[in-house]
Amino acid sequence: MLEPAYQADVVVVGAGVAGLAAAHRLTSAGVTTAVLEAAPYVGGRMSTEKVDGFRLDRIGQLLNTSYPQLALSPGLDALVLRPFAPGVLLHSDGRHLRAGAPAHGGSARSALHVVRALASAPRPPVPRPSSLARAPLSLPSVPRSSAVPFLDGPPPGRRGVGAPLRLRAALGRIAATPVERLLSRTELTAQQALAARGLPARTVDGFLRPLLAALLCDPDLTTSSRCADLALHSFASGRLCLPEGGAEVLPELLARTLPPGTVHTGVRATSVSTTSVTTAEHGEIRCKAVLVATDARAAAELLPGLRVPDFHPVTVVHHTTDEPPETGGYLLLDAERGGPVAHTAVVSRVDPSRAPAGRALVSSTVLGVPPADVDTAVRRHLSRLYGTSTARWETLAVHHTPEAVPAMRPPHDPRRPVRLLAGLYVCGDHRDTSTVQGALHSAHRAAAAILGDLGAGRPMHRAEPKAAA
Repeated sequence: MLEPAYQADVVVVGAGVAGLAAAHRLTSAGVTTAVLEAAPYVGGRMSTEKVDGFRLDRIGQLLNTSYPQLALSPGLDALVLRPFAPGVLLHSDGRHLRAGAPAHGGSARSALHVVRALASAPRPPVPRPSSLARAPLSLPSVPRSSAVPFLDGPPPGRRGVGAPLRLRAALGRIAATPVERLLSRTELTAQQALAARGLPARTVDGFLRPLLAALLCDPDLTTSSRCADLALHSFASGRLCLPEGGAEVLPELLARTLPPGTVHTGVRATSVSTTSVTTAEHGEIRCKAVLVATDARAAAELLPGLRVPDFHPVTVVHHTTDEPPETGGYLLLDAERGGPVAHTAVVSRVDPSRAPAGRALVSSTVLGVPPADVDTAVRRHLSRLYGTSTARWETLAVHHTPEAVPAMRPPHDPRRPVRLLAGLYVCGDHRDTSTVQGALHSAHRAAAAILGDLGAGRPMHRAEPKAAA
């Protein structure tokens, strides 16, 4: 418990991945740090519900093995990433089209190197039921003879047999384009950019539109075209993946490897200044600097004048069955937008620790405002997508998060200021890009700013321009 007279060099408000990652960098530099979290657990939106041996992510945001901060952030050395099968599956005309897989294993091979390096790193003990023991890293083979055909190109009888090769070449080009050049391109909405670049309608509607909607959690593609290009760059450079054991494992690893007594849950900050944090439970906590690492809305309540973005709502529906669809470890997208499901997967094929033995976990994501009877609508849609009856599937949970992902509409600055005043800082996915990579990178920027102010001899409490905040 915190005493009213407790003092630290830095107080971090919020124990999501951004706040915890920043605390790691600060404590590693010898800065005494206290992390305050109003909830009784760490992680924020990266939480996982446990139901009868299943591990169910509340948002199910997709990660990518190409995210640099997953390898660079202190405390994540033991993180194990479970990759989806290369590329994605697209449902169109009752068939499955495999698209976006790298030719000759190029970027997938480098992604696997990252995954295996992370998987072989020493791992601190994480308490789990015995039924959730880690399975060996493997990539499920693609079944070639199943109820729904798997194709490497357009369905037979369609024109444009060179489309897969052109698509692979385009993804290869964007993977090789420096990020700085992507950020310097003319900024439109993602939808406008797709229309303006002269791409074939089949490529746009049949692949890029559903893929970007899944990556950005934005069904209408109102996101900045620069951020959409960054998302495609990550997709083409690595592999979509899930953290083994559920989304909560990432913040839990960060919290467990901090010095004992750093993180304090159940402590709600009511106000902040450059030299103190006032809490509802323990009064004033004095410090040399304060970092607000909450979600955007909570940050604006503590920092009046901070911009609150719009948000993309996300609903995740989890089902279980003992007869899983034969789609391997792929992420399945609906190219026809014939129902509420944007993407779905048999996630227990990707990460076996998420379901007990003998059961399969199917997780499906609905973007935007869900229909009134979301489970019925999702079941109906999944029956078409997987080509099988879902009548006997059991619904485990329906998680609706109205403010799941901050919107990145143009103009969007992916490097919003994290230093408001010397002594007062802010970080989170709303200061960078609306991804785990963005949250971790904003934490790195904020920690660097704090260490610079505390240790570089700069005068404290000198105001800087606030127009860009």
